[in-house]
Amino acid sequence: MRKRTTFAALTALLVSLPASAAASPAEEKAEVIERTQIRDRVVDLTVKSPALGGNGKVRLMTPEGWNENDRSKRWPVLYLLPGGDGDYTAFTEQYDIENIPELRDVLVVSPNMPMFGFYSNWWNNGKGGAPAVEDFHLKEVRTILERDYGAGTRRAVAGESQGGYGALKYAGKHPGMFRAAASYSGFVHPIQYVKAISGGAEYLKIDWRRIWGDPVRQRHIWEANDPYHMADRLRDTPVYIASGDGTPGELDKPLEPDPIIPGLQDLAVLFPKEVVSLTEAVMGDESRTVAHRYIEAGVPVTTHFFRGTHGPAYWKRELHTSLPMLLRALGQR
Repeated sequence: MRKRTTFAALTALLVSLPASAAASPAEEKAEVIERTQIRDRVVDLTVKSPALGGNGKVRLMTPEGWNENDRSKRWPVLYLLPGGDGDYTAFTEQYDIENIPELRDVLVVSPNMPMFGFYSNWWNNGKGGAPAVEDFHLKEVRTILERDYGAGTRRAVAGESQGGYGALKYAGKHPGMFRAAASYSGFVHPIQYVKAISGGAEYLKIDWRRIWGDPVRQRHIWEANDPYHMADRLRDTPVYIASGDGTPGELDKPLEPDPIIPGLQDLAVLFPKEVVSLTEAVMGDESRTVAHRYIEAGVPVTTHFFRGTHGPAYWKRELHTSLPMLLRALGQR
């Protein structure tokens, strides 16, 4: 079973991020430089990405009847976004999505992301450039899929942990691009707990101010990337928000308490003593705040809040629970 995606687990996967941009996307186009057939319906793409300043990876689960040589057929697309470690293999290897009958007519796309990339085009002290994660996903990957892999314009998006943030952010920042969005234990309101960003990034030896700048001096950038501030843009988009409260729940067997993260641990005093997953307690608080804001704004939001920690067992359950909503948006039910 995949271990819980905590900041400690991410350290083993830590990769170096480019300090500055290479060529701009306008000067150089993304291209697939390697295609690997993993299983019958599972394909991995290696993409030379100007936005990332290096190579990116994308895992596809193709529909039944999909033919790469048939450019006339257009398929509905479900984007599944991984957590902060950017593991693009997680959904096929841990969530058993190949055996979900309702996904046989859907192109499922799971792109990777640099460690702690936060589904954003990094500010980089005002210089911009790589990693431009949002551009990689929504410009480069989307263009490749629509040009060469039969991706249509009916899209939905869902994600776990940092990927839940990405799902709500992408849908809110680009109204109409996605017909529905779902967040499972998402990092959906970064401004609410800046310590959760700074503590986790410093633990991973990442300069967190490169992402959106200083939360005071560059507050406008933080707000522009915070799903809480996108409520008015999501009034026509069904949204699903789920999160635990950080206390032991029914799927915590065996229980793995979160590691102690300097900085992030400062938030422990804000939560009950029975919380064993501070990460999930923070995500739960942020999720409730955002859900309340969406309800006020008239967003068609469905919520599920529960006792539980920050782990794949809960995310798998919530994916299956939210799937009917996502498929309806894609015209599949």
